[in-house]
Amino acid sequence: MSSNKVLLHACCAPCLTNSIEELIIEGFDPVVYFYNPNIYPEQEYLTRKEELILFCKKKGYELVIEEGDEGLWHSLCEPLAKEPEGAKRCAVCFEMRLDRAAKYAKERGFDYFCTTLTISPHKNSKVINEIGKSLCQKYGVDFLERNFKKNDGFKKSLEISKNYNLFRQAYCGCQYSIRSI
Repeated sequence: MSSNKVLLHACCAPCLTNSIEELIIEGFDPVVYFYNPNIYPEQEYLTRKEELILFCKKKGYELVIEEGDEGLWHSLCEPLAKEPEGAKRCAVCFEMRLDRAAKYAKERGFDYFCTTLTISPHKNSKVINEIGKSLCQKYGVDFLERNFKKNDGFKKSLEISKNYNLFRQAYCGCQYSIRSI
């Protein structure tokens, strides 16, 4: 692997749009990684996955799909079901998904991993980046700290999504975040 190869965890096509473009402009060669066992219900999961597959094909992006472990997600997050959106449950969910991405990146020889999660104005980029930094120490693969919502990143993602007629979800993804809409 070249030293500019980055595994980019993506939760959905809309969040990928501007995030991946920024990394490419910076000189990185991203490989998109979809691992999101938190997405509920199954039809929502399938819709987001298929939309990501179609977008990556249109753009020529390499995509890796790792099917989820819903049982693990439930065991970690169910005890935190009553937590408000954006609190401890979300951090646990981010860590579970980023841990899998970091492990995959290490096993496949990537020098970096990153996530599109920071593009959402509803997610705390500082928390996500702290989790990523802790995992880079665990796995020995560097985490690219980013706040993709900066410089109108989220607004740009909306425009790109509209241009490609991408499905945009109404909630983060898990069964508990549905109640926040």
